[in-house]
Amino acid sequence: MAFVTALVAGILFGLGLLLSRMCDPQRVLAFLDVTGHWNPALAFTMGGAVLVATPAFLFARRRRVDLFGQIVALPDRFRFDRRLIGGSALFGIGWGLSGICPGPGLLLLTGGSVQSWVFVSGVVAGFYLLGLLPASSTDGASGDARSVGKPR
Repeated sequence: MAFVTALVAGILFGLGLLLSRMCDPQRVLAFLDVTGHWNPALAFTMGGAVLVATPAFLFARRRRVDLFGQIVALPDRFRFDRRLIGGSALFGIGWGLSGICPGPGLLLLTGGSVQSWVFVSGVVAGFYLLGLLPASSTDGASGDARSVGKPR
């Protein structure tokens, strides 16, 4: 059942990207271009996402288990370490240079552009390299990719 839930959530996310046209790298780059022809559309999309996600996170924080009884492991909101800051910086640099983040990158693969294939290849390589890094003492507390879904 978890697979079906993830599949439905992914389809809804992809439809949201398509409807908001946030899978267009030029639209994203226009949002980041605050000194030129700034396009605020991404801010409204993010605001809408926050409005939808906030009640779900509050619900999950209160219950500590999902609707199927699985433990929900949310990241610590107050712990910042080098891995979190470095990963955030790397994500931001990649997003700023390409105008693509992982969700839209996967969606763009359907169009077959070279840019999307290069981007997604870089994401896959990054995940592979993350697995090669030694585990730090804060794994699980900072909410990195390896701790998602694992109880703390």
